[in-house]
Amino acid sequence: MKTIIIVGGSKGIGKAIAQKLLPTHHIINISRTEPEYTHDNLTHHTCDILEDDLPELDKADGLVYCPGSINLKPISRLSLDEFRADFEINVLGAVKSIQKYLDILKKGDKPSIVLFSTVAAKLGMPFHASVAASKSGVEGLVKSLGAEMATTLRINAIAPTVTDTDLASKLLRNEKMIENITERHPLKKFLKPEEVADMAEFLLSEKAASISGQVFELDCGIVTFKI
Repeated sequence: MKTIIIVGGSKGIGKAIAQKLLPTHHIINISRTEPEYTHDNLTHHTCDILEDDLPELDKADGLVYCPGSINLKPISRLSLDEFRADFEINVLGAVKSIQKYLDILKKGDKPSIVLFSTVAAKLGMPFHASVAASKSGVEGLVKSLGAEMATTLRINAIAPTVTDTDLASKLLRNEKMIENITERHPLKKFLKPEEVADMAEFLLSEKAASISGQVFELDCGIVTFKI
């Protein structure tokens, strides 16, 4: 049974990934809040990724870094501190996690890392300057580390469009907003967390053994199509 570290596995996409993997994997969840679910294969460590020392672990075959931000404002209203905060949670938190667990991952069974970007890193979208800048940093990290560790482990990223989680609740707070977001996507839908979890499961698995350094857009067509 493989051991997968999920940073931010108590809520949202991280929770969906954990629940998807738990029947067949040992999941180590590192999060500020305890998960509301339990399982014999689940171990939880309460930790603030930016403030606390990460727990010492002795085994891991995969790492998924889920924390992120959706800070949507005009550039004139975004402070430098907000840019720094978004960069810290999206990029530096991922770097901190990778550096902490790289040695045990290298010893793992066909190890793999999954990070998260956003469709806004590819598709120019108003009010996304801070999150797009930080997530573009994540994509650069994936490319660079994919090359650096090509013979050791794989690293990829998922770039979802709007996903029905607490993080995106402000974008989906009423029926009109849900209708508008649905209509903006060529597939006339947005994402469920379980769909993102399916992609993460694939990228962690040996079915993706030849895939590294890639960013997969789960975009419901919004980046790819103009219809």
